[in-house]
Amino acid sequence: MAMEEGALSCLLRSRTVLEQDIKASYLMDHMISDGVLTVDEEERIRSESTRRDQAVALLELLLRKDNRAYISFYNALVRESYGDLANLLHNNLPLVSPEAHKSFSDGGTPYVQTVLSEGGVPQRPVVFVSRPELVNRVRQKLYRLQKESGWVTVFGMAGSGKSILAAEAVRDHALIEECFPGGVHWLSIGQLDKPDLLVKIQSLCFRLEQSQDPQSVHRPPSSLDEVKERLRFLMLRRYPRCLLILDDIWDSSVLKAFDIQCRMLLTTRDRSLADSVSGAKYEVAVESGLEEDKALEILSLYVNNKPQRLPDEARSIVRECKGSPLVVSLIGALLREFPSRWSYYLRQLQQKQFKRIRKSSSYDYDALDQAMAASIQVLADEHRELYKDLTVLEKDVKVPAKVLSVLWDLEPEEVEDVLQEFVNKSLLFRDCHHRPYLYYLHDLQLDFLAEQNRSQLESLHTKVVRQYQQYYREGPPTSGDKECLYWIRFLTYHMAKANLSQELYSLMFSLDWVRTKAQIMGPAHLINDYVEYGTILDKENSDVRSQFQEFLSLNGHQLEQRPFPDVVQLALSEPHTSEVYRQALLQAQDRAARGELYFDWLNKSSVESLSRLVVHPHQGSIYSACFSHDGAKVASCGASKTLRVFKSTSGEKLLEIQAHDDEVLCCTFSPDDRLLATCSSDRKVKVWNVDRGMLLRVFEEEHEEQVNHCQFTNTKQRLLLATCSNDKFMNAKLWNLNKPSSQNTMFGHLEPVNHCCFSPDDTYLSTSSSDGTVKLFEVSSANEWKTIDVKSMFPESDEETEVHVKCSTWSADGKRVICAARNAVFVFEVETADMLLEIRTSRLSTVQYCHACPTSNLLAIALSHYAVELWDLEANKKVADCSGHLSWVHGVQFSADGSQLLSCSDDQTVRLWETKKVHTSSAVSLKRDSDVLFNDEDVTVAAADNCNRLQVRDGKTGSVMFQSEEQPSRIRCTCICREPSAVVLGREDGTVQVLEVPSGTPLATLLGHTKTVLHCQFSRDGQTLITSSEDTTIRVWRWRSGECKVLQGHKEQIRRFSLLSNSPTDTRLLSWSFDGTAKLWDTESGEKLQDIEAHQGAILACHVSPDGCLFATTSADRTAKVWSCESWQCVRTLSGHQDCVRSCRFSWDSRRLATGDDNGEIRLWSVKDGSLLKICSRDNKDAMDSLHGGWVTDLHFSPDNSLLVSTGGYVKWWDVERGEALQTFYPTGTSLKKIHVSPDFSTFITIDNIGILYVLRRVV
Repeated sequence: MAMEEGALSCLLRSRTVLEQDIKASYLMDHMISDGVLTVDEEERIRSESTRRDQAVALLELLLRKDNRAYISFYNALVRESYGDLANLLHNNLPLVSPEAHKSFSDGGTPYVQTVLSEGGVPQRPVVFVSRPELVNRVRQKLYRLQKESGWVTVFGMAGSGKSILAAEAVRDHALIEECFPGGVHWLSIGQLDKPDLLVKIQSLCFRLEQSQDPQSVHRPPSSLDEVKERLRFLMLRRYPRCLLILDDIWDSSVLKAFDIQCRMLLTTRDRSLADSVSGAKYEVAVESGLEEDKALEILSLYVNNKPQRLPDEARSIVRECKGSPLVVSLIGALLREFPSRWSYYLRQLQQKQFKRIRKSSSYDYDALDQAMAASIQVLADEHRELYKDLTVLEKDVKVPAKVLSVLWDLEPEEVEDVLQEFVNKSLLFRDCHHRPYLYYLHDLQLDFLAEQNRSQLESLHTKVVRQYQQYYREGPPTSGDKECLYWIRFLTYHMAKANLSQELYSLMFSLDWVRTKAQIMGPAHLINDYVEYGTILDKENSDVRSQFQEFLSLNGHQLEQRPFPDVVQLALSEPHTSEVYRQALLQAQDRAARGELYFDWLNKSSVESLSRLVVHPHQGSIYSACFSHDGAKVASCGASKTLRVFKSTSGEKLLEIQAHDDEVLCCTFSPDDRLLATCSSDRKVKVWNVDRGMLLRVFEEEHEEQVNHCQFTNTKQRLLLATCSNDKFMNAKLWNLNKPSSQNTMFGHLEPVNHCCFSPDDTYLSTSSSDGTVKLFEVSSANEWKTIDVKSMFPESDEETEVHVKCSTWSADGKRVICAARNAVFVFEVETADMLLEIRTSRLSTVQYCHACPTSNLLAIALSHYAVELWDLEANKKVADCSGHLSWVHGVQFSADGSQLLSCSDDQTVRLWETKKVHTSSAVSLKRDSDVLFNDEDVTVAAADNCNRLQVRDGKTGSVMFQSEEQPSRIRCTCICREPSAVVLGREDGTVQVLEVPSGTPLATLLGHTKTVLHCQFSRDGQTLITSSEDTTIRVWRWRSGECKVLQGHKEQIRRFSLLSNSPTDTRLLSWSFDGTAKLWDTESGEKLQDIEAHQGAILACHVSPDGCLFATTSADRTAKVWSCESWQCVRTLSGHQDCVRSCRFSWDSRRLATGDDNGEIRLWSVKDGSLLKICSRDNKDAMDSLHGGWVTDLHFSPDNSLLVSTGGYVKWWDVERGEALQTFYPTGTSLKKIHVSPDFSTFITIDNIGILYVLRRVV
């Protein structure tokens, strides 16, 4: 449709004036946005050499176009402040009937288009993405102005899209018709002085008067007061129900010129501006960034592509600028001209080169940095200096006002006033969801400040450190509030940035700082610091840095426990050469002088830890853990139903998701590390976005039983996910993430499939099943290619016995497939299915998992007996033992580059190892059944080792004094005699041997027991040996002659017995058994003196009081009983334990009895009346399942009865009077069976479940 005659004539009349004044390039942006000009036409006009030639070409083109082109050109003049030129065209704007309700493409009707065009409201930009929630919020506020005048303030930071939002809000037929039938008028303000403001309002008044009466000629008002009155008259009399939009207001004095009781919408960076004017006020805050999908849509429109086809850099650009509409649009416009520059513009953003992100549109500022600077220039000088201090903040970190109160040395109230001004001016953001409020900067604001103050960064950070040091002269804050958290987390960051190396050394090489930060933040942040600032710290002392880092890495799981452990006691377990140990010993000695308890581990030099990091990510067993492909992250999952992602360097949590409704059995990263898949006992498979923790896909229809394993393809080209389950037939599936149902099902297994694994090139998928086979399927067709019969490798198993193949893994070259079943690992050649190699582990253990290194011939094997082994498949030999786990190991995985290995276990930890640093261990581990002899300063320990030899060691040094030959049957008990110098061992086959120490000469071999010997003990003179057995008998030996008396009467095994008193003439012996009875014997005659039916359940422990008057029994029936040694009657039944009562001990004055149960609870009773005196540790339950990390297995009082030591998962010392824990020693392993205590209560000896001997000496 051609342009109206009047409009065409007006253009021709005004042509000469327009050609002289307009800048065509500014106007064309708007006209392209309105769709009346094409990009090709713009290019042709831009090719003209001078500004005037471009103006001539634009008008020439315009004359050939339609009414919409005229309206668009008029709006462009208004928007670009050519008000006088726009007035030349105003009277001839084409008229459109208000009744015509047919919508245009931008959502407005022709009526709306006309009203907005006449009022100079800018058209939609050529690239436009709707923000419906915000637009509706503005419209809701505008409807409030239907019946009364008032102000709607749309505020937000530079470039947040306020103007576009305001224009979009009024692009609504019903809103204009119902609320603003008098029209909508747009006035662009910006930073104006008074003369310019006068011209703006004069121009507006002229436009309003011309619309009413084109013939009227008024003298222009000559002052602001006069023009304000003219505008008031026009708005109240002639346009009583119109809306005036003031765009980009900076100054309250400007706003006062419009305080005329009419309807106003203003856009500003300063939310407080409307406080200076009268009338009803409403606000709409504009978020600083678009959602990621909206921002990507803008970029895709600029480059004419679909969002999903944009390069990876597009997402990075959006994240780098936090979705800022201004930045996205500026870069989009630049990319339209240079579509290959994605990486370049991303780099400019990352390097804060804002000047290079220049305008390609008519935005008010030439480049991004000018837009940011303009906001800051309006601050008062002193506030501008304070704002500069914010340069030191980290991105995405919110700070309370108290931190800035320390930094600025101002009262908190003054600080809050300053921050309020920054917030009002959109220079700062406030998080009101917290009390006290938290404040933060947008990333762009921070980047701008960092760029602007680049030369002063060091001094700004130094100021932070100095202010902190002055304020916290007495020591760091420990309150745990937001202010304390900020300083504890970021003090090291500020020191490093300030280049204050000496301060950083003294802080980070301090055990006090480690304690403070670990208690408040957890260990991961600390480890991060040692990694991040390692290069600075290493200049001072790389050994000390690695000692602190290693201490935290290996004790991190302990430091996450609550109550928080004593860091000094933990540090006393570090090597004697470590700076950590040196500081701990000094502190322990200082505290011991004040009466506190600390214990030094004397023989620790013989113990070596190979783990690099120990992380405690979940409560409950961990079934699966995996590295991201870049090795930077680890994901783990398990019985807690959660998925956690943490840094592989420090264990710092990056993401935690409540992932499933049941145990999560497996997790796996996609090849680009963007996605994580999980599968669960709840029969669902889920796919998550790693960065945002968002659930992207759920596959819940097809698997009808638990899903055991999932794995992505190894390459990005064609992303597929494989899953396998306990289903009967359809138990292995391939999924394309873009489809709601599975792409393929692999048929063949008729029993559960436990594991699935792609070959390195993704050609094949191996599946491991409980049917005893591994099958190889072609991925492209899902057809079975080969079956490997693993069950046939176990010829001893019959048809009825199942062989579960746990898992399979491929060699790096894809030519071999390795699988695990029972206690063996088999290596098969893929082409021929021939077995190449067999690795058999201990018959007492099963292989839980195995994984082949992607870059070498190494294979990692996870075992049920708590171990991880590394094997060289070429040499067919074990090259490393990775010990440290305290329960079954469920999974192992190498990192993609083979440099790291992780393992996960039922002990609730993930351990990380450096592949090059692990090796086979020569350290001998001991069994927990032991005996100890204390002789003045000397300590002698006897115990069997893992090679089934009896060892006698010097307790102080750990050196071996004597070692027997390997025994043909397992050693189950031992005892030492001082005179004669001999040691006894009792074996599983019933044999008892007496050996001379240290020569090892056999002195006697005693045969008679028919089952395992469970306990042995010398009489006081060393001439008699007493043994008890699983065969229900006790034997009293004159061991030199072999003469023996058999004490028979118990019906079940006798684990322990006790001589009734220390008197050499008292030959009575008390025994107890799982049969619930206690019996008294005369060892001389072999006569049974008393037979007591003591408990309904097995008797688990018994102790005779030091005064010989009483003895106590404890039982699986959850009770303890106290008996008289005169009447042999029960004098007290002690009830209250909720679990089996495992141990008991009288105090040395026989006035108290301590009992310990399988829930880790210790109770202290009065012997006199049976009353309960204290329950130890009820209020401080540890993070473990039980109060004591396990059963309470042993108890001992100090000679003065003021202290009690107990063993369970760890060793604890208690204040008897208060029932409070005084100290805890955490062994490397767990499940301590007993503790040997020196008479003076200064030395304590025990052995853990992984065979480590602990000789602990009280620090004095």
